[in-house]
Order: sequence, then structure tokens, then C-alpha cells
Amino acid sequence: MAAYEEYEKRGTYGNGEAYANANEEPMEAEPKEADEEYPVAGLTAPVEILVDDQGVPHLYARTRSDVFRAQGFDAARERLFQLDLWRRRGLGRLSEAFGERFVARDRAARLFLYRGDMRTEWEAYGADAEDVATAFTEGINAFVRLCEERPELLPAEFRELGHRPALWEPRDIAVIRSHGLAGNAEQKVARALTLRDHGPAVEDLRRVREPAREVRVPDGLDLSLIPDDVLDVYRLATTPADLTLPDDLTAPASPTGDAPDAPRPRTHPEGSNNWVIGPGRTATGRPLLANDPHRAITLPSLRRLVHLSAPGLDAVGAGEPVLPGLSIGHNGHLAFGLTIFSIDQEDLYVYETAPDDPGSYRYDGRWEPMRVVREQVHVAGSDPVEVELRFTRHGPVVREDPARRTAFAVRAAWLAPGGAPYLGSLRLLQARTADAFVGALDHWGAPGENMVYAAADGTIGWRPAGAVPVRPGWDGLLPVPGDGRYEWAGLRPPDRTAALRNPPQGWFASANEMNLPDGFPHEQCTIGFDWDHRFRHDRIAEVLGSARAMTVEDCVRLQGDTVNASARHVLTSLDGYRPPPPLAAATALLRSWNCDETAGSAAAALYQVWSRRHLRPALLRHALSALVPPEAVDGALARLLTDEELGADVRTDINLLHALRHDRAGLDRLLTASLDSALREVRDLLGEDMSRWRWGALHHAAPAHPLAGRLRRSWTRLDRRERPGSGDTVLSTGYDAGFTQDLGASFRVVVDVGDWDRSRAMNAPGQSGRPDSPHWDDLYEDWAHDRAFPLHYSRAAVEAHARTRIVLVPAPA
Repeated sequence: MAAYEEYEKRGTYGNGEAYANANEEPMEAEPKEADEEYPVAGLTAPVEILVDDQGVPHLYARTRSDVFRAQGFDAARERLFQLDLWRRRGLGRLSEAFGERFVARDRAARLFLYRGDMRTEWEAYGADAEDVATAFTEGINAFVRLCEERPELLPAEFRELGHRPALWEPRDIAVIRSHGLAGNAEQKVARALTLRDHGPAVEDLRRVREPAREVRVPDGLDLSLIPDDVLDVYRLATTPADLTLPDDLTAPASPTGDAPDAPRPRTHPEGSNNWVIGPGRTATGRPLLANDPHRAITLPSLRRLVHLSAPGLDAVGAGEPVLPGLSIGHNGHLAFGLTIFSIDQEDLYVYETAPDDPGSYRYDGRWEPMRVVREQVHVAGSDPVEVELRFTRHGPVVREDPARRTAFAVRAAWLAPGGAPYLGSLRLLQARTADAFVGALDHWGAPGENMVYAAADGTIGWRPAGAVPVRPGWDGLLPVPGDGRYEWAGLRPPDRTAALRNPPQGWFASANEMNLPDGFPHEQCTIGFDWDHRFRHDRIAEVLGSARAMTVEDCVRLQGDTVNASARHVLTSLDGYRPPPPLAAATALLRSWNCDETAGSAAAALYQVWSRRHLRPALLRHALSALVPPEAVDGALARLLTDEELGADVRTDINLLHALRHDRAGLDRLLTASLDSALREVRDLLGEDMSRWRWGALHHAAPAHPLAGRLRRSWTRLDRRERPGSGDTVLSTGYDAGFTQDLGASFRVVVDVGDWDRSRAMNAPGQSGRPDSPHWDDLYEDWAHDRAFPLHYSRAAVEAHARTRIVLVPAPA
């Protein structure tokens, strides 16, 4: 049952307290004394924070500066450990708290800080961006200082670990770049290594490129010079640190960047769904906007809902709690949402270094010295460690091999001014019309996003946004020599041709698929070739295309849809298949299945185990047997299956199955072998009785705190909950090798544009990052059942459902 319907049925918010329908007369709120009051330095007047049933704070201030100062204070009040960890990881200061094991990570993070002119940087986000950042960080610091005066306010993590939160500088939120979703250095290196070891035919099996493109080795690039670990330092900078192991279980990493715990690439693509529906396709005649970003499932959640109200600003929605403002939501005039738009914003440069000076590289026919920066990394319980950071004209040096006279550097558009992830959303908050919103996107830097919007006047639209490097004469599919032949010709000027407004079908949706319009000049301007498959989008389009009177509740249901559209294509391979008797029941189960991956589905359990763990390897092995010598098949297969993001693509599976149709006997042998092994595995996992199999018995969520393995406290891990869907459904529930959901939408929103109080949201497991808060995990159960709650906006609705009143007052001078 959708969340809206569930709450309507109860007549409560799940805690037994009645609520008023948003279309009824607002409930009168009794005057209420402050439950909590805090002094905050820098405030010009008191700020009221009303926290509603679901833990959403509604901040009311008399100035814009005060509302952002209050947002920083309130974010720290509820999420201080999360904020502090984000800052430490981003600035390269984990070692200060967690010891010498993190020196290599700290060095890596410092390589990827923004190191340019700060005036240019702040101007990229708007005229008052620095003032906003200053107020926000002052608010954080006010709470940090308050914790020094009142130790009982210090979050449990700091008390357990024994270190204290640090103070912030405004520039911290702008110079930290490594937390964003970036691309495509990983794909370029994966291609290069596959070509190096196995050739272009094997690379064609690894991932579908859109538009179709032959991979050609750039002139002057020697693939043999690229080592397997060329991106280890990049990964140390851009992936979460493993804080679970006690320090004495891992040998210290060297300050040169050779880390024994260097992370692997992300295991699945992180993406999102969004859609907008015009007034002619809704039941109310008002537009609808829906967005559910698919990111890591964390405890606490990645995002936080907040309502910011001040003169000239009245916006509610979600953003990352470490940043001022919000990036998804509405401002009472216009609703907006985003999904990843796969701009290729990175390149890996390969350099020849000088015979007698590995710190110089050949560029434009001469030797050019690397820029060297030396910094101290402070280490808890030990002496500081000096690290050396090297940079070429293109970017940070991530690997050096003096013996082979090579070095490698990453160039990234997100290291240029305006590239701080999501900070560009500050401009969006002010947009009151579609034109103003689209104009604000001209300044968006990173990540690349599909931006959708819906205005109260009925206008809906889509516009891709993000910095696009111009690569004259080359396509960016592979690393390139850094000798001057492969330079960016700046960034592509803002271009609104790849955009839609009020599309004729009355709706638009994006789900990370390649959605550039027909006729887009790919040769003149390469956006990228690495997109997610279309099957999530196709399922959304199937539902929206047949609907004529969509409602908020319908959108909530669609966000929880678990029909696997890609499975429909895979299962056509069973047409004409005559299974041997031992496989007859399993084959019949799959053939009769409607491809809905509900938690109670036996077929979904069999399909997921079969398609991912048995069919995919069998298809790739079969294809490789015709492409490489027998002795090389295992190595090539391992390369293709190394990583689910970089080495697995359901489109490849479908293409290989289609190619096998001409060989019925061969296809039958492959189906029999893969189904037989899958059936044995499912029986081992779920028992012999097929009628008792359930997908949810395997597939589950159990969000864990970053310190879960280190602290061993009950609050660091939530109870297991069954989950439907998979990484290929609209309800994206990507999972790890143990079937535990590790990616998906912890935050979701559906905005009723114009009747704002009828909007719905979810943010699991809860709004708070404090284990002692009632909002630590109070939304987890509803999230596990794919429900949503009312997102209040009007003052009357907020007053009616406020459960806590907090007042921030100016601190005495």
C-alpha cells in the first residue's frame, strides 16, 4: 500500500496522533513555549525551529543570513559526527582522529582539493555564496563550541572514540570536491586494461557504449605503460574510508600513496529517477514532480530534509546536511529535482618523465617540472607525517613509475571554479519561473545532472546541466598522452538545445539513460558514452504513458515499482527451450512469472541468482571462447566480472542471448547448465521446497553506521528488513554479494505543484544522526514498505504538526 493511502487509512502519522487533511481548514495551534533554546553567535534576531512529526525542521528567520546560520547550527545539532567525518575525509584530516592507517587517504584527498582562486570560486555560485557559506559554517561552529561548554550535547561517536569535532572555515564546503559522483576516469582505465590484455573484441563485451563508437587507441598512447593500480590513489580520494577495523588490524599505509587497503571501484552505478507530469495528465490539473536519488544506503541517511523560511526565501526539500540550502524540493513557486547525467568530466593523462628527473614531464617538446606541494598530516598518537603532492598542468599526479619513466595525472572539470558538488543549487533556490530556473543552470558545474522542473503556472521541463569539456579531435574513451596533443578547448558554452519544455506527451522522465535527442552533434561535442541502461526509464514510461489522471499517490506507487523490464527481454531466451525433467519446474516458474520482483516472489529469487551469478558468466564465457585462446578465457572473464559497475551490463547479456538464437542447441546447453547451477544454489540458500522460496528471504536491508564494526554498539546497525526489487527496477535496490541492499533511494519526494502541503516525502532511516533521538530510525519501517509521509509547507500545516519548538537566540557579545 502506498504511504499516502496507509496514512489516510490510519488517520494518523503512524504514532497515533490525528492530522488534518491539507484541503481542510487549518488546525489552530496553541501557543507553545520553547522546548529547547540555544544561543548562537552572529544571529541578528531569534530564529524559530519547528520540528514536525517526522523530524523535519522548519526554520523561520528574519534574514537570509540568519536562516543559513540556523541551518548550519541545526545540521550540527542533529548530524555533527556525519558533518565532521565528511570534512575530515574531504580535507584529508582523517589521521588526526583515526591514526596513521589513514595517512595515504589523507594525502589522496589533498590531491583533489580545489586549489584555485577563491574569489572566482565563490562568484561561480552566486553573488552571496560566500556570505551564505560563512553564515552556515558559523552556525556549525556555534554548536561545536556549545558542545565544549555542555559536554552532554556531544554526539555519542565522539564520546566513544575520544576525539572532538573540529571548527569549520567557509572555504571548506567549496574546496572539498571528492565526495561527488564523478566520471569517467574509471571507465577509461577499465577500457585501457581490457584492450591491453585482451583486445577490442573483449572490450566490446564489457559495457555498451552510447552512441555506438569504435574504441581507437589515441596516437602516442602505449597501453602497456598503464599499470593495474593506476587509479588507486584516485579511489582513496573518492570513496568512503573503511572505519570499521581497529587500527591494529591493518598495517600503516605509506605516505606515498601505496595503501594496503586501497578500495575497489564502486560496485554499482549510483543513479536516480525523476519525472515531471504536466497539468493535462494529472487528476488535479496541477503539475507533479517526483525524484528518488539512488545513493548508498547509510546510517544516518545521506540527505536531510529541511524547510528554510526567510524574506525572499521559502524552500523545503533535501540536500546533503554538510551544505547550505537544498538541491531537491520546491520554493513555493517551482519544484525541481535531479538525476545523474553522464557527462565525461575526467581524463587520465600519461606522461613521459625525464631520464634524470622523474619530477619533470615532457610537454610540447620540452621538460616541464611538476608543481610540488609539501604538507604536514597530523596523526593521532604519533608524530606528524610530511606528504608530497605533485601536480602537472592538467591536475594531480596519482601514479609515478620512475623505472618506466612514466607518470599519470587526472584532469577533472569538477576541480575548476564552480565544481563543488551540488553547491550550484544555491542559485536554484531563488528561481521563481521556468526561465529563471533554466538560466540558473547555465552556472551549474558538477556533477552532471538531468534537471527537471515544474512551475505553479503549469510549465514542466528538463534541462541537462554540468560542465562539459571540449575535446577537439578526440573522444575521451581512453587515457591520452600528456605531451600537449590532447588538450581541452575549454568548456562547452551553455547550450539549451538539448532540453525540453512542455513536451507534447505531457510528461518527461529520466533514469540515467542516454537521453540526448536525435540529431545531437556527438562528433562536434562529446558529452559521454557511458550511460546506464534504459530499462528503469522504460518502465516509468510504460506507466506514465498509459496514465491520464496521475496523482501524488500514483507517483509514490511508481517510486516503489518492482517490475524488472530487463527481465522480460532475458526471459524470451526460454521461448522454445525444452528443459530436462529436473529443470522443468524451475523453467515453468520463470515462464509464468510477471517479472515483478516482490519480496514474496519465488521466481524473483530464482531469476536474480540465475541471471547475475550463473547466466551472465556463462554467456560471457561462451562469447570469449570465440575471441581469445582457451588459456586466456579465465583471465578475460575475470576482467569482465571484476566489478558490477565497470564489468557487467544487462544490455550485454541481452545482446549475447539474441546472438545465440541462431544456435538453438548451443543456447539450450547454456540455459541448462546455468539454470542447473542456479537451482542448486537457490536450494542451498532457501531450501528444497520451491513453494516456500521468497526473494525477500535473501534480499534485505540492514543499514550500518560507519563505525559499526569498530564500536559494536546496538545503535550502529539496524535490524534486517526484507526488500523487493533489484538494481534494475524503478525501486532501485542494488545489493552486494550477500544480497544486502547497499544502494537505492533513502530519500524520495513527490511534489504537488501549487497545493504544496499535499506533497509527500521519505528520508530513511530517520532525520536525525543522533542515536538517542526519536528520529534516529523512526522512518525505517515505513521506508522498508515503500511508504511516504506528508511534507508540510504552509505555516498552518507546520504549526498543526509541530512536535518540538526550538528557539535560537543571539549569543551575548
